[in-house]
Amino acid sequence: MRTAQEIIRDVRVTQAGNGICYASSGEVALPSSELERMVTAVPRSIAAALNRKAFYFVPLTLGDGEKTLIAEKYDKDLTDQAICHRNIDSGDAQCVFISTRLLEDRFSIAFEFYINVAHAFVDVAGVSQEFADLAWQQVTAGVRGETSVDAFEFRRLALGEGPDGAGRTDEKARSDYAAASFTDAIAVYMLSLCLDINYHELREREYPLLAPPALAERLNKIAALFPPNPGFQFNIFYRRRS
Repeated sequence: MRTAQEIIRDVRVTQAGNGICYASSGEVALPSSELERMVTAVPRSIAAALNRKAFYFVPLTLGDGEKTLIAEKYDKDLTDQAICHRNIDSGDAQCVFISTRLLEDRFSIAFEFYINVAHAFVDVAGVSQEFADLAWQQVTAGVRGETSVDAFEFRRLALGEGPDGAGRTDEKARSDYAAASFTDAIAVYMLSLCLDINYHELREREYPLLAPPALAERLNKIAALFPPNPGFQFNIFYRRRS
């Protein structure tokens, strides 16, 4: 067991071709080649906004009060205490520790990484008005479902469906909804650049997933805003019902 600050001090950080800084320490769940491809899939136009941020892939990250501990080997007795990720400020930089052995499979590890990248990007760059307009058009058209619990809840509040809403549009909730749905769409888009994913793999129990045509519209908008890096492709394939 080591502290996060010890890892930051001792582990060499690599800068990928797109500018993303990352490192791995301990027995992580992915080989280095897959880790590199996952990081390199982040479009350069998104990576450029992540100045002074580094991503550390480790077996398990544990919160111990204000201290963050890193288990460099998997230990099933520690999984109940482990967290998916933790942000650590170090000087004028921020380091994001991601627990690869808590997530285990490629899909989960990649999505955890991409949702952190997307949040960091939106915090710096804000929300595309084109995307916000598209998402809200879908909402007002009554399109089913959403892309995360946060987006689902903010959408409900934005439509005035909260306890004090009385059917009035809540502009603060609408802004929060735009940020949440934009973040989600960026993360799913990057995930699709790295892996071949099926629509049904994105489903969660807590909320109905956004209908396929609407999700495709959002992802196509993201692809137009942030084109893939060389060596990566974005495609949507539709399967007919048998």
